[in-house]
Amino acid sequence: MTDCIIVGGGLIGMLSARELRKQGMDVLVIDKGRLGQESSWAGGGILSPLHPWRYGEEVNELANEGHRDYPELAQELLLESGIDPEYQRCGLLVVDSDESDQAKAWAQQWNMSLQMLNSAPEIQSVLPGVSDQFESGLWMPEIGQLRNPRLVKSVRGSLQALGVRVLENSEVERLDVVNQQIKGVVAQGKTYHSERVLIAGGAWTAKLLKDTGSVPDIEPVKGQMILFRGQPGQLSGMVLCESRYLIPRRDGRILCGSTIEHVGFEKSTPQETREALREVAISLLPSLAALDIEHHWAGLRPGSPQGVPYIGPHNTIHGLFINAGHYRNGVILGLASARRVARHILA
Repeated sequence: MTDCIIVGGGLIGMLSARELRKQGMDVLVIDKGRLGQESSWAGGGILSPLHPWRYGEEVNELANEGHRDYPELAQELLLESGIDPEYQRCGLLVVDSDESDQAKAWAQQWNMSLQMLNSAPEIQSVLPGVSDQFESGLWMPEIGQLRNPRLVKSVRGSLQALGVRVLENSEVERLDVVNQQIKGVVAQGKTYHSERVLIAGGAWTAKLLKDTGSVPDIEPVKGQMILFRGQPGQLSGMVLCESRYLIPRRDGRILCGSTIEHVGFEKSTPQETREALREVAISLLPSLAALDIEHHWAGLRPGSPQGVPYIGPHNTIHGLFINAGHYRNGVILGLASARRVARHILA
């Protein structure tokens, strides 16, 4: 019998597995596809909620822990896996915002650096090349990022080094529950036994829990993104304008996202969305007009009310736990969420 089965091998499930394994537990991760290939792979990797002052205490507490500890985790993952998740503290510029008072209050409460930029030249001095149409901005130089595809590979490599067992391409059909006690899961017709099961199914979490009598309010929210192949240094920091952003990678690629679409489990990438994102990208960084789009993709975020994740025991089934519903903030909230749910499981 396994000490704990984790259903869902995205970043949240993998980080949770890593925490439990480091505490000495025998862990099995089961995923319906390949580990880390849904929203964990598809996101931007900004190590902050977008407009963090719009969120409540719980989200900001989780984010603050991630902001503090991700640099150390990135080094640990590199040592354990040999894969660099490309952590870099490049800063985040918020433009076209009228929330400076809220932002200042947030920065003071959470001890974050925040600079008010009051002219286009001031913005240009911080991030050369950003459009001169913006005459005010909020600059947060301490905000970092990780490169999602490399991050999930790095965490998976860490799990392998730590001896965590993984079962991919094996969809969980149902939970094995007897007298309100979890006994394991059934996947591809085979029962895997454990009296501790963690559901970390991202956008699919509600489906996995549909027969439990207590289903979290989590739904898929599609986000589309595009990628430009630029030159290193073309953009030195991240830019956010409402829900759209640019993220520069070390190799010069620049990612632009992201749409917010409530369309169920559909992941198409229409041409008109591609062109709309391209226009947004150019409006933020005009030099992108000379570049072709290298890639266009979509992911399904696990949307939840106010973006507050569900972390902890299931309401009615003993031994069943949930870590899901991180919406747009799975990376920044993931580390602290994994630690928190591990404490519940080990209690």
